[in-house]
Order: sequence, then structure tokens, then C-alpha cells
Amino acid sequence: LSFLNAGIRITIKDERSEKFHEFQYKGGIVSFIEHLAASKAAIHPKVIFMSGEKESVQMEMALQWTDSYNENIYSYANNINTIEGGTHMIGFKSALTRSINSYAAEKSLVKDLKGESLQGEDVREGLVAVISVKLPNPQFEGQTKTKLGNPPIEGLVKEVVNRALGDFLEENPADARRILTKSVD
Repeated sequence: LSFLNAGIRITIKDERSEKFHEFQYKGGIVSFIEHLAASKAAIHPKVIFMSGEKESVQMEMALQWTDSYNENIYSYANNINTIEGGTHMIGFKSALTRSINSYAAEKSLVKDLKGESLQGEDVREGLVAVISVKLPNPQFEGQTKTKLGNPPIEGLVKEVVNRALGDFLEENPADARRILTKSVD
């Protein structure tokens, strides 16, 4: 919770033994990514942070590619871990793949693929990401609230990711090249 709500301080105190733990991350989900990727070598040094608000929906996403082969994407809706994903995860994955492919085609950086596009699995390899949306009236599928089902969220997340990731790739061509090289390999 302290990662998902930047700056909030959570204190836990065991009055029997005087044990005390305090959690506070001013960097929010950027700090979460740094924590999750600490044991891996980053492909690009700076965590990519994206945020936006539209139609009373607050969206924050942070991501970083590492030299790992596994993707680690964590999604949250109103601070609830949606371990099965949902519409926010679908929008994120779709926009991520589209943005990378669009940039690669525009800059002619993937000649080795012979006209093919990168697949979503290729783009997400080694990715560590956190998606957090806060919305009124969330619709969860099932009693356990493990999957978000609000259809409009997909488009809102796509819009934020397409804009912010496109800007990051344009402004950081060396990082973009390293990300594309990892995806192509």
C-alpha cells in the first residue's frame, strides 16, 4: 500500500515486544519498480513513469526492462491486487506492443524481422511493470476481486501508455535501441 500511495506512511508496532516497522516510499510505484528490479541488471537506467487522469480515473504505470527472460507485471485497481489482470492489463499490454512496433517501424530499426512485427511476448521479455488505476465503481469479476472488468479502462490506459511511451522512446533513442535489441533477440 505504501508503494501504491506515494508518500503515505504505514506504521506497524507490536506493543508486546516493542518491534516497530515503518513503510514510506515517496517515489510511489517508481520505488516499487526499483525494489522489484533490484536483483536484475536494467537495460535502461531510468524507470519509465506514466500517469494520467480522465473520466475520474487516475492511472499510474511504471516500467523498466531488465536482462531477465521473465516478465513481471503487477496490476492494481483501487489498491486491490488484480492478479488475473483485467481491462487495465489488456490495455497496457496492447499499447506497449503497439508503441514499440510503431517506433521500430518509424525508425527502421527491425530489419532483421523481414517485415514482421514484434509479438507481445517478445516486447515484454524482461519487463518489470506496475499498473495502478483508481476508479469509481470498479467492476470485478468473481468474489475474489482478482480481475477488473470495466471496459472503458482499456482505452484510457492505452491512451496514456501510447502517449507517454512514445515520448520516452523519442526522447531517449539510446534506451529505445537497447529495448528494441532485447525484444528482437
